[in-house]
Amino acid sequence: MVKQRVESVANGKIRCDACPVMCYISDGRSGACDRYANVGGELIRVDPLTIIENTISEGGNVVPFLAQPGESEWDGDIVHATRSFVTAVGAGTTYPDYKPAPFIVSQQENGVDMVTVVTEGIFSYCGAKVKIDTDRFLGSETATVRVDGEAIGHVTTGEYGSQMLSLGGVHHLTGGSQKEGRITCDALLRLCNGESVDMQVDGGVNLTIKAGAAPVINDVEESRMRVGCGSATIGMFAKQWMGHVDEVVVVDDHITGVLSEHQAGRLLDVPATGIRIKGRRSTPGRYFQVAEPGIGWGGTNISDPLTILGDFDPKTAWPGMRMLMVSTTGEQYGYYILDDNLRPELQIILPAALQESVEIIAENCEPALTSVLFIGGAGGSLRAGVTTNPVRLTRSVKEALTHVSCGGVPAYVWPGGGITVMADVTQMPSNAFGYVPTPALVAPIEFTMRLDDYRALGGHMEAVMPIEQALELAERKVTPIGRGPWPTESRNFRWGA
Repeated sequence: MVKQRVESVANGKIRCDACPVMCYISDGRSGACDRYANVGGELIRVDPLTIIENTISEGGNVVPFLAQPGESEWDGDIVHATRSFVTAVGAGTTYPDYKPAPFIVSQQENGVDMVTVVTEGIFSYCGAKVKIDTDRFLGSETATVRVDGEAIGHVTTGEYGSQMLSLGGVHHLTGGSQKEGRITCDALLRLCNGESVDMQVDGGVNLTIKAGAAPVINDVEESRMRVGCGSATIGMFAKQWMGHVDEVVVVDDHITGVLSEHQAGRLLDVPATGIRIKGRRSTPGRYFQVAEPGIGWGGTNISDPLTILGDFDPKTAWPGMRMLMVSTTGEQYGYYILDDNLRPELQIILPAALQESVEIIAENCEPALTSVLFIGGAGGSLRAGVTTNPVRLTRSVKEALTHVSCGGVPAYVWPGGGITVMADVTQMPSNAFGYVPTPALVAPIEFTMRLDDYRALGGHMEAVMPIEQALELAERKVTPIGRGPWPTESRNFRWGA
């Protein structure tokens, strides 16, 4: 267990100064955050210090210990034949700012002296960007997202094949009521730690989302991410429809595609069919706004695709004309033949060739998943735990002399001022996140650089310890989840790229 220095004792209770709440903790009890406890008069970080160990490239075996219930315990072997990285998970914080980070670890990487500064950051300015692979309408852009009735974020600009949420942020954590802040922090904590969260969108749907799992929309689990918009689907599969059908309409909330008018159809000499689409024509064979957004066909609100069609042009259409209507995921489809009055009649049997094309559309849809990226800004207190001159750390990161990771996972650092990072929570060790009741999220963050660079930016050189010393405190060992570069690899740095 990692111990924190006790600064004050009163009435048999020790004071924890790991966050601004400053709990006094009795022996055998934990603080308000459940992250620190009084064990026999010592202030203990409850969650185990976690290291990532990689022996695969060297042919060794990795034995996780204390990772999850039921897994084998560590066998006590910390032979240095393996490559280890000390993460900030379970490391403790730097609060109240004047202290060096809990672990400043030195090790060699291919003969280069490296140092990693390890700390759990307390993030008030943080949140989650959530990508939900679905074409279904979740709610209008900027619509409020709620948990237990409290606003925790909003719907933001959708991306290709996915809807996006922006959750958390300082205004929800601290700018509203105490209840709003508490529920926002709890929702972020559970999402970032891989738990499911139920939420509601104003004017939209009920959602259950979990990082790395399929979203559940209005109690229905989403299965497919659309293959493309209606126009793209026409282009991809036009050849497969030739000779089997006279017209194809791919229904989509964004762009509905029409084969006979589309450039792909023209190049394949598909004759005009006299079809008329209710919507705003963009370019030939591409229509916007054929219906309102919804959870029906292709992310529209329709359940009957014929509602987007006008009357066929009698000068061009003909009785017996064959038409396939299909959504962009292949989940909905219908095969029609025009009767003598040029009205589409739904056919019970879908011809085998068309059935195969619908199945290919579905096959080309990737599984619908929920992705959660933690986003947070490294504040002055966190940076002060790295160096006595915090702005030098910012410059070092921007100059690619310092590599930033979160729980060992490479973090994307935003351009511009400050150190604002994003990282995929599914690639981090389990239970990597915590909280403090202020409220704020506690997230792991590590800064890795050459020892000489650390000295140059005014690092806490007196606190540097060899990695072997930190490994003695490690209680949990995990293997890398992702395939990103090892945090100390030279390619992470300007000098080694």
